[in-house]
Amino acid sequence: MSDPPRDRYTHGHHESVVQSHARRRAEVEAWFLLPSLKSGMRLLDCGCGPGTVTAGLARAVSPGEVVGLDSAAGVLEHARAHAAEESVDNVTFVDGDVYHLEYAKAEFDVVYANQLLQHLTDPVRALQEMRRVLKPGGLLAVRDADYATMSPHPKFPEFLDWNRLYHDVAYRNNAEPDAGRTLPSWVRQAGFDDIEIHPNVVAMDGEEARIWGQTWSQRILYSGIADQALEYGYADQEELQRISDGWATWAESEEPFFMFTQIGVLAVR
Repeated sequence: MSDPPRDRYTHGHHESVVQSHARRRAEVEAWFLLPSLKSGMRLLDCGCGPGTVTAGLARAVSPGEVVGLDSAAGVLEHARAHAAEESVDNVTFVDGDVYHLEYAKAEFDVVYANQLLQHLTDPVRALQEMRRVLKPGGLLAVRDADYATMSPHPKFPEFLDWNRLYHDVAYRNNAEPDAGRTLPSWVRQAGFDDIEIHPNVVAMDGEEARIWGQTWSQRILYSGIADQALEYGYADQEELQRISDGWATWAESEEPFFMFTQIGVLAVR
């Protein structure tokens, strides 16, 4: 097999990113999968990040084994600490490559990946590898956002600049920021014929929207998106500061509201 593609994670692993992802929970991120999970299943979570979703999945299949896999060894320390805090003892976190999973064929009942495929240069190849390690009749559950659907209220001009910049950087990384709409096609190309599409709209109001705005105010200055925007010459520090200030001002507006589309796909091996 040829060498795996070289991916560059658009978000990076700045603390502002890790803490934002650590607020995720299985009940929200894997809602379309949870009804299908049963006690004793073996589950692989690809791109698990800080492991807060993984821990919820582990509770759902307990005492079944769950493996959380991520290519960033540092963020896995957050995952292990969270599992320990939650007393979840049926999960193991490993540093691994989604293009070359170090497992034999048909080892898992479920493979899950949340907000991962949008960052890969070859998502179909990754999905084919996930399919390889699934048992016949096993479930694939993948979910990705669609950045082109993101919409704030009240509208603010810096948001449009942020969205354009995010798309530019992601495309320079050969990634697909609008992966939600492409997800069903990728899954079919990977060899899955029996699929279900599970869309939902993420809507944030009040304090939740304020946190979202404050988070992006920091991320556009300090995370991978900032570093790469500067490196690629798509923005300078003054422009990043202007966009950051726009997010911060929006977060403190009287009634901030934010929405975007997520697409989940559930497929049978």
